[in-house]
Amino acid sequence: MNYSILDLAYVMKGDTFTQTFEKSALSIQLAEDLGYTRYWVSEHHNMANVISSATSILIGYLASKTKKIRVGSGGIMLPNHTTLSVAEQFGTLDAMYPNRIDLGLGRAPGTDALTAQRLRRGILDYNYPFEQHIEELELYFSIENAQSKVRALPGEGANVPLYMLGSSTDSAYLSAKLGLPYAFAGHFAPAQFFAAHKIYHENFQPSERLAKPYMLLCANFILADTVEEAHYLSKTMYQSFANIVTDHRKPIVSPEETSLENLSKEQLAVVQNMTAFSFVGDIGTVKSDLEQFLRPNPVDEIIVSTNIYNLQKKLHSYQLAAEVFNTK
Repeated sequence: MNYSILDLAYVMKGDTFTQTFEKSALSIQLAEDLGYTRYWVSEHHNMANVISSATSILIGYLASKTKKIRVGSGGIMLPNHTTLSVAEQFGTLDAMYPNRIDLGLGRAPGTDALTAQRLRRGILDYNYPFEQHIEELELYFSIENAQSKVRALPGEGANVPLYMLGSSTDSAYLSAKLGLPYAFAGHFAPAQFFAAHKIYHENFQPSERLAKPYMLLCANFILADTVEEAHYLSKTMYQSFANIVTDHRKPIVSPEETSLENLSKEQLAVVQNMTAFSFVGDIGTVKSDLEQFLRPNPVDEIIVSTNIYNLQKKLHSYQLAAEVFNTK
């Protein structure tokens, strides 16, 4: 099974934006050395703790720091952009880093409603034609568009595989219909995974892009040398989700600075639901838990999301996770 990383460019308390990006560069370099398949960053806006907003620029920066690992978006929120601009940006990336760029697509705002309204110049289309715009994007990438009056240059003829991102049964149906690989956002919205898994596999229609279903699952992974240390480090992750629930947008804090005990029962329940797909522990514990989870719900690729305050501990977690996947 392939294994990859999702990096949200988390801003740790006390770090500058420059330091945050430098930490991402160190992370992807280690990921490449450890044999991870791909390294994705995700489009978010107006967040003090996540600075992957200029996603295609960050992808280019990370690709420049590596030689072979695939780099891409997990994902680009297509309603925030024109399909032509996305084709041009990712066509440019493909020309710079051939056969290494992925384009994962989502339709969520990636932010709050007011910020989404600004991004979309005041137009909030609640019946957004996602399928139509995916087809437009594919047309811009195709060589058949060479005679069109509007062309994506770079972009035309680019080898940029598309991935559907989602956390619902709607995205499962659409990715199955279009014959696209499907990446499920289990790291923060796991509730509909089991239904989406079944729908995607039962309804998949082979396409020129993909002959059979290919499903990726993103989940939280916090590993350490001991179970106790892993749970201690995970307090940072749980605090970041608590901040979402309580609408406190601030940088990520160390385990010592967390205040999870201040959550109400209702808030704690929401955090627990959001983080249900979290694998926390040492190598043996995580391997056992993951095997038990995947046995009735197999996927083709796991995407690791790791929110640990200390960089060296985070890199060590990536190393231990790679050992989990490489151990028979």
